[in-house]
Amino acid sequence: MDAQIIAANKIETKNTLYKILNFVERVGNAVPNPAILFVALTFLVVIASAIVTNADITVQHPTTKETIRAVNLLSVEGLHRVLTGLVTNFTSFAPLGTVLVALLGIAVAEASGLIRTSLRLLVMSSPKKLLTVVVVFAGVLSHTASDIGYVLLIPLSAMIFLAVGRHPLAGLAAAFAGVSGGFSANLLLGPIDAMLAGITQEAAHIVDPAYSVTPVANYYFMASSAILVTVLGTWITEKLVVPRLGEYKGDAVPEKLETLTDAEKRGMKFAFAALLIFVGIILLGTIPADGFLRDTKTGELLKSPFLSGIVAVIFAGGVFLGLAFGIGARTVKSTNDVTNAMENSMKTMSTYLVLAFFAAQFIALFNWSNLGVIIAVNGAEFLKNLEVSGVTLIITFIVATMILDLLIGSAAAKWALVAPIFVPMMMILGYSPEMTQATYRIGDSVINIVSPLMSYFPLIVAFAQKYDGRAGIGTLMALMMPYSVAFFVGWTLFLVIWFYLGLPLGPGAELFYQMPAPQ
Repeated sequence: MDAQIIAANKIETKNTLYKILNFVERVGNAVPNPAILFVALTFLVVIASAIVTNADITVQHPTTKETIRAVNLLSVEGLHRVLTGLVTNFTSFAPLGTVLVALLGIAVAEASGLIRTSLRLLVMSSPKKLLTVVVVFAGVLSHTASDIGYVLLIPLSAMIFLAVGRHPLAGLAAAFAGVSGGFSANLLLGPIDAMLAGITQEAAHIVDPAYSVTPVANYYFMASSAILVTVLGTWITEKLVVPRLGEYKGDAVPEKLETLTDAEKRGMKFAFAALLIFVGIILLGTIPADGFLRDTKTGELLKSPFLSGIVAVIFAGGVFLGLAFGIGARTVKSTNDVTNAMENSMKTMSTYLVLAFFAAQFIALFNWSNLGVIIAVNGAEFLKNLEVSGVTLIITFIVATMILDLLIGSAAAKWALVAPIFVPMMMILGYSPEMTQATYRIGDSVINIVSPLMSYFPLIVAFAQKYDGRAGIGTLMALMMPYSVAFFVGWTLFLVIWFYLGLPLGPGAELFYQMPAPQ
């Protein structure tokens, strides 16, 4: 009798879970494409600017102390501004150039086989006891190469776990946790750092037009978070996921793991030599007080060409190391191979270019209308009256981002949507744009692995079905939920500790912001 009750409860729980997932899927599918969403929001800004102008709602600018009124975009002058600014809104959109330039360099490293070979070598050469650690950590590092973690590392990890006698879904889960659950954490800088920093800077200019946000804005925190995510992901895998899955009894046959070919080994030797040279040049230019990569007038490193031009460094590193590997492995045989790699990379960016065009229009009109300042000042005053600040504010923003992540999967699209409101609002409350960005990145990451609307979620389900034909959305959700909870609790607590210690988030990126004195 008890067994029947337990079985009935399990069925009811499962049905409830599927109902929730189906509801989330329906709601998410009802949300338009992010580009169309920005089109709708742009029209909404135009209409809202007219309403706020007619209502004569004003605020005092937190920096200049001048009275700010809304600019009516639903007017002849507004129409002229839209027409004349359409092109420059797009071409001057801060994240656009930085992301494209960074990806051009990484494209060479990826097309040559350097990144793919490095991941294989890292995972396949790991001792069995350290396999889980290496898989999660490799997932974290894979963000540098765009989406290679999803299409290469996750299926490779499942295959390797099966080959060494462990449950393949445990390997899949560990890799998925590192790739997607720890999306923002990394020891290396990548396109996402440049993309988010550009959007953050645009939003910060609503309050402080001179404020600068670099791609290294969150580096200290995110590099430390990479270790945290690796530890948490490994612990969850070994203590919860592996025991729950038990021994693998499926029909999948272990595949033979192919070691590196002689050409790949030679390529890795060339790439390692190139890495030593590249790092040596950087150290030579940054460590001496008069280093050629430091500021020529002050000798500073924080405001040096090196950090300001970090995207150029990423580009150069990708091309240099990719070429070294390609020449050694003979995967790059002519200059055409290099340009073809870059061209193919740009083809995959078509979706981002469309999104960036409409996001740029939305942000520009939002700034022109002065709605950003008005909402930020009133929102900050509202939070002050509620006495919401510090840790409470941090946790609230993380949770809000997680909820939004269930509906909009793209990290850039969500940030472009909320940054113009929350970045200036937090600046008025005394928190730096870099702090707001770091908080957002936690909320954006931890929910990815349990969101059926995440673009790669169906692909991961397909990978799981190779080893368990009954696997579906619910299977993957249940498999990944412990990681999501652990990452949310652990990562949030980590940020709270970081906040209380008052540590900088990156080079020159402090936690707090002080309004400039009125001119």
